[in-house]
Amino acid sequence: MVDFSQARRMMVDSQLRTFDVNDIALLDAMDSVPRELFVLPGRESLAYMDQDILVSEGAERRFMLSPMNLGRMIQGLEIDAGEKVLDVACGRGYASAVFDKLGAQVTALESDADLAAVAKHSLAAAGASRVKIEAGALDKGHHSGGPYDAILINGSVDVRPDTLLQQLAEGGRLVCVKGRGRSARATLYVRSGEVFGERNLFDAAAPLLASFVQEPGFKF
Repeated sequence: MVDFSQARRMMVDSQLRTFDVNDIALLDAMDSVPRELFVLPGRESLAYMDQDILVSEGAERRFMLSPMNLGRMIQGLEIDAGEKVLDVACGRGYASAVFDKLGAQVTALESDADLAAVAKHSLAAAGASRVKIEAGALDKGHHSGGPYDAILINGSVDVRPDTLLQQLAEGGRLVCVKGRGRSARATLYVRSGEVFGERNLFDAAAPLLASFVQEPGFKF
């Protein structure tokens, strides 16, 4: 029988703190949100492994990002309580639950309506029922809920997510993994007027999201 409380503590101490996640509020949030509620039934024992974890076997497979990568990506967003956050490709809702613990106003976006319904159930079980769940195209975002102070994309992208960037508030931040293979980087965008600064945070790899695949012949 897995002691999930102990598994969370080991995740924080062995995966997050050793990978430069040092924001106390974020560490506390990830130490309190039960990842085992956000995996496929019967796979709870895998919840705290240091890897991306498959959480949906639908038409487009969805993954919960590894604790190390997700922790550093959320830390890069520098979330303050009360800020509006859009969680794109939310899967079963784990990152949304972490944002909720940080005091954010969270909208979780999932392209699969059935998976969005599962996320609503998982979030309620984790005590994060304030999160708003929306079903829709990931690359289109959720304009009516914006503008957002922060946007997280749970996966990697080939192209700059311009439609999502336009949904940021002034000074808003977006983080995603950009690129594939050895060229992939966790990337932070910050809005200043109609200009979007771009900065690499760290080397990272994440499952590619079909909604953000580069079209053949596209040049960026």
